[in-house]
Amino acid sequence: MSYREDHHFSLAKNNYKVDAGVDFSKISEDELRELWLETLQNGMHGLCFSMYEDGQKPGDVITEEQVQRRIKIIKPYTKWIRSFSCIEGNEHIPRVAKKNGLKTMVGAWLGDDLEMNETEIEALVSLAKEGYVDIAAVGNEVLYRNDLTKEQLLGYISRVKEALPNIEVGYVDAYYEFTQHPEIVDICDVILSNCYPYWEGCPMEYSLNHMQQMLGQATAAAKGKKVIITETGWPSQGSSLKGAVSNAENAMKYFINTQVWAAKEDVEVFYFSSFDESWKVGAEGDVGAYWGLWDKNEKLKF
Repeated sequence: MSYREDHHFSLAKNNYKVDAGVDFSKISEDELRELWLETLQNGMHGLCFSMYEDGQKPGDVITEEQVQRRIKIIKPYTKWIRSFSCIEGNEHIPRVAKKNGLKTMVGAWLGDDLEMNETEIEALVSLAKEGYVDIAAVGNEVLYRNDLTKEQLLGYISRVKEALPNIEVGYVDAYYEFTQHPEIVDICDVILSNCYPYWEGCPMEYSLNHMQQMLGQATAAAKGKKVIITETGWPSQGSSLKGAVSNAENAMKYFINTQVWAAKEDVEVFYFSSFDESWKVGAEGDVGAYWGLWDKNEKLKF
């Protein structure tokens, strides 16, 4: 995701309270790092899989060995892995994850290249029929990026649902897109919602409360269907965005708060992300490269 002017944090728009979650006021920097590591070691529901090493980018074909190495690193800390594509080596992710006893949310990447979309959809269906898919995610932020019309997207989701009648099928987008597009809610089995207080310029002290309100909006739109937070996170360095400050302290606090709250409230969250990826700049700016729990060299950050 990236900043959108019409979706930004504002105390004037909502009745926000300070809900910082864990009381960090008497915790030293060293104690914060210890708490972050303890939280990580306690495990989490899900983790978004970062595919690319330094110098790699989408379009490069990634080896199974690279996927195996990275899944081995994150396996002790998560029950689920989320992938974003089914081609160019991404197909290794659910296969290797399943061999390691992990559950999988497998995404078909959809964009404005219709031929590539066909390849992605066919690959997703094949992986699912082979037994490697627990939840099928048909597209990621397609409406957010305006890559396809709503009718085109509905067609892809319908095709996957018809091909995979025994697997939950959903679509991933920013939380507010489900309010704006109830037809998407109707066709999905599960609502897959990205919730980023950071990208709305939210200060850390309000970030947990803001994420709760994001989830609340998606839940209100979901018509009783399960809502999963498919992405949330905080960058550990880079340029800050309005009141959202990008630094190691806030990245640790946000991770701790998210995991403590998710466990307490039984909310299914896929944290973004596993490893830093240098290619993720461009529209996201320099912070795009610093969303991982591990750095680009596959070392724990804190």
